[in-house]
Amino acid sequence: MATPAKKLFQPIPLDVERVGKTVLDAAYRVHSVLGPGLLESVYEIALTHVLRKNNMVVDTQVLLPIMFEGERLESGLRLDMCVQNCVIVELKAVETMNPVYEAQLMTYLRLSGIRLGFLINFNVPHLKDGIKRRVV
Repeated sequence: MATPAKKLFQPIPLDVERVGKTVLDAAYRVHSVLGPGLLESVYEIALTHVLRKNNMVVDTQVLLPIMFEGERLESGLRLDMCVQNCVIVELKAVETMNPVYEAQLMTYLRLSGIRLGFLINFNVPHLKDGIKRRVV
């Protein structure tokens, strides 16, 4: 049996990594076609479209309840996207990234039990500068 410390540092399974790569490839495609400067909702629609064309199961605006004192509580938290039930994608279209966005993604990962997430800001000239990958 793995100790808790070792369990925390398990690698992300290859099938999850493949989903993550598909998400990034799709995000680059969307950004190359649409460029920066649009609303977050536009990027969400386009990214969902590209991912579904790639046979990915994509849920958008997913309600995320919290467990508190043994009770499931509706919290009002919403994931922008959950892809294949194994990758969370939080989308932004902002001029300046705020550290709270990254904290938000980390919280969503912990609460959901999903280990891999991406924070993607489409409002940048080069998309590579707008992507943060996080693992819990």
